[in-house]
Amino acid sequence: MPDSPLSREMALRVGLAARALPDVTPGRMLRLVERMVGLPPSERDIQALRPKDLRTALGDDAAEATKADIEAALNLLKGLGGAEDPLIPRPVAIAEGDMPGSIRVACASNTGEAMDGHFGSCARFLIYQVSADETRLIDVRAAEVPAGAEDRNAARADIIADCQVLFVVSIGGPPAAKVVRRDIHPVKHPSGGPARDLAAGLGDVLAKGAPPWLAKAMGRAPEDRVRLAAGGDA
Repeated sequence: MPDSPLSREMALRVGLAARALPDVTPGRMLRLVERMVGLPPSERDIQALRPKDLRTALGDDAAEATKADIEAALNLLKGLGGAEDPLIPRPVAIAEGDMPGSIRVACASNTGEAMDGHFGSCARFLIYQVSADETRLIDVRAAEVPAGAEDRNAARADIIADCQVLFVVSIGGPPAAKVVRRDIHPVKHPSGGPARDLAAGLGDVLAKGAPPWLAKAMGRAPEDRVRLAAGGDA
């Protein structure tokens, strides 16, 4: 999409949304976005869009699109497409007993395999299983909060409730408290970075002996944490 007034991430969303609608090109989708919220679009305006807005913008072409088409396109435009982003590698399932001594790490993401998301607004969570020897992407979870959820932060925390560590660009105090209540340790990296590299960095830490905060996240007994802190055997 040459000379696009969009960020790389938003241009990708527009392209994916176009693919969900019959006979709509990325250029046409961009014009629809301009009609609905103007260019360049703000994230707040995009997130506020409803199916009727897209149907109205489509005009006569709306007759060719089903309700499912409209909803799918709108979710992709909002970055709620889960693994639809073609820049995300395919997750590899993990079986029970695989990667002993590993931890599960969530990375807030908007684009590809980057950790570039804020907890309250990221499009998805990339889920890695990390051991001293291996870092494996095992799941990609859309960070979509159910409509009518009383506590959006709690609902987002529930999406990653099986993880021990969370990497985010930023997270506020109250949301962080909701994450911590689920025994997840939030780690802020304001500059972001490659999600896999950040997760793999924990594997290096595990190889040297987990520090007390990581041992706690892994559910180790207090006496084991003391031995680790003193440099003893795990």
